[in-house]
Amino acid sequence: MKNCGTIQLSRRAVLGAFAATAVVAAPTYSNAAGFLRGGGDIRRLRMTSPRTGETIDTIYWIEGSYIKDAMREISTFMRDWRTNDIMKIDARTIDIMAASHNLLDINEPFMLLSGYRSPKTNAMLRSRSRGVAKNSRHMNGEAADLRLSSRSVGQMYRAAKACAGGGVGRYSGSNFVHMDCGPVRTWGS
Repeated sequence: MKNCGTIQLSRRAVLGAFAATAVVAAPTYSNAAGFLRGGGDIRRLRMTSPRTGETIDTIYWIEGSYIKDAMREISTFMRDWRTNDIMKIDARTIDIMAASHNLLDINEPFMLLSGYRSPKTNAMLRSRSRGVAKNSRHMNGEAADLRLSSRSVGQMYRAAKACAGGGVGRYSGSNFVHMDCGPVRTWGS
């Protein structure tokens, strides 16, 4: 599944992508959620997985519509790598990740440490660490643990927090930020 960011776009999607690039200086905001204003008519997600060696670079939203194939591809990429179980990743979490990435103004892809976690994997991790929630949002496809080498945990945390779209946890000691689409809340140091 190397480079699973290659997707087949419809003619409409390709034309939409080219049209949107022509208006980058004046994107339309009418359909964008508050935290995604400035995202324009295209939303893109870029990640790598050190666990699987895979990368993804995909446009998943064009002109107010999610691209089903890209959303499935993201869910597959964010699968539980220990069990290979796949859960549909909540679009709100994907939007928070993409908006945070845009706010950081970088080209480096996020490093995905944990996306979906099966109940079996979550129980195993919970037995090893106090920091794993019994009813983790990871088990519902609603969370991601992410890292960047070019930005600090504090910078990532502030970008995700600015989205005000869900939970943001700062794990400075482990060098990652948790983002989820649950209630707006923050934690960590």
